[in-house]
Amino acid sequence: MPRYASCKTLAFLALSLCIASPVYAHHLKKAPTISLPVTTSSPKARELYQKGMADYENLYLERCNDDWRAAVIDDPNFGLAWAWIAFNSTNPMEVSEARAKAVAVASKLTPGEQLMIQWISKVQQGDYIGGISAMNDMLELYPKDKHLLYLAANWLMGENGNDQAESLLKKALAIDKNFPAGLNDLAYVYARNRKFDQALAAMDRYVALLPNEPNPQDSYGELLRMAGNFEGSLTHYRMALKIDPDFVTSQLGLGDTYALMGNQEQARAEYDKAIRFAHNEADRLTYGMQRAMTWVREGNYTQADNGFLEIAQTARAKDQSLQEAQAYRHLAEYQVDDQTSLKYLKQAEDALNHQATITTSDRDEEMSRILRNRVIRAARSGNQPLADQSLKQLEALATGSRNLVIESSYEGAMGTLLMDQKKYDDAIAHLEEDQDNPFSMQLLVQAYYQTMQTDKLHDMEVKLRGTNVPTMEQALVVPAVRTTRPNI
Repeated sequence: MPRYASCKTLAFLALSLCIASPVYAHHLKKAPTISLPVTTSSPKARELYQKGMADYENLYLERCNDDWRAAVIDDPNFGLAWAWIAFNSTNPMEVSEARAKAVAVASKLTPGEQLMIQWISKVQQGDYIGGISAMNDMLELYPKDKHLLYLAANWLMGENGNDQAESLLKKALAIDKNFPAGLNDLAYVYARNRKFDQALAAMDRYVALLPNEPNPQDSYGELLRMAGNFEGSLTHYRMALKIDPDFVTSQLGLGDTYALMGNQEQARAEYDKAIRFAHNEADRLTYGMQRAMTWVREGNYTQADNGFLEIAQTARAKDQSLQEAQAYRHLAEYQVDDQTSLKYLKQAEDALNHQATITTSDRDEEMSRILRNRVIRAARSGNQPLADQSLKQLEALATGSRNLVIESSYEGAMGTLLMDQKKYDDAIAHLEEDQDNPFSMQLLVQAYYQTMQTDKLHDMEVKLRGTNVPTMEQALVVPAVRTTRPNI
């Protein structure tokens, strides 16, 4: 399991240049120590912090929060522990308070620690250029700290920066070829690029290094599922649960795998277990959305509506604005009627404003997905002013943030509009910047057919038909595509 699931645009350039080029580098002198220092007045707090980082690398994502929470109880001025609570917590209020406490004590810490806090805080507040610049400066100070290289790469993978993540992970593994966390994430990068032989080879090494940990088996299960080996995936998820019955993400993995196999009844049974044993409210709501998605896969939209509406209402009551917005957006995505879809998209947008503590980065990324859907639905319903206004808003969001997730939303929306106008060459230029999204992949197949790009058409059809990720986009596109005859 990863912590978080190539562009030519300005956002890509901002990210890649920030990582790979001297344009944004400050050329700092290397620090006198290999590893980033950890400033705390309490040996106990230091031990708890280090345990939390080890738990984070082993994907015990709630247990590490408990470690860091205990650390700041022992040392209330422990800046790095506060920063990582802010980074990893799913409670919006806790994130906001922890970030503020980390920033408040940063001036008393070492330069490297200050940069780590700047990276986390600036990104969460929507300053991607400032955040990535701080991250790069931190890596420049400590170029041989494999743990820092992993943390940066892991975050980049959640932001669609797979190429940059791969570079950092290879640097970490050059320092320590048997670094488990680095092998895990590198395997995911290979799998995302459909290099499954390399992915599974890295995963074999990861499992051998940590035979008594659940996450290697969990990751193996997910990568096999991505490769289409569902039975193998189920086997490894069960092995993870045998090692640790409380490793709930493997229980979720069983549900996701059965959903992709087409066994929605069994998927719901597995999701029910994951929901029951979820470690926090945000995860519980997320697992519930995966369960509701099984009704979409079955074409039972009434049940799906009931499921997502209940989740949205629960999220509102539990002060989980992001999950509330996601539930309404998912409701909008499969509606047949455009006006109904637009109604739910408005509710999704409203949900993002229910809670001031939601991070700017979370709000902007989710808003970009809402706007993407609104642009397309408004245009197809004949409401061109709303489509134009939403596209302009989405473009401004993408340009202002330099966030690759947001940029992908813009490229997908723009490419879809151009396809509707039969401007195939122009559409391709945009859709190729969003080609991991099944909707964009499906449109690229059509556009390549219209422009007689046979090789690209074949490659994209293979990629689309082989997409095995438990998302709404996959549910709405891929199963139907698999029932049709290939274009070539």
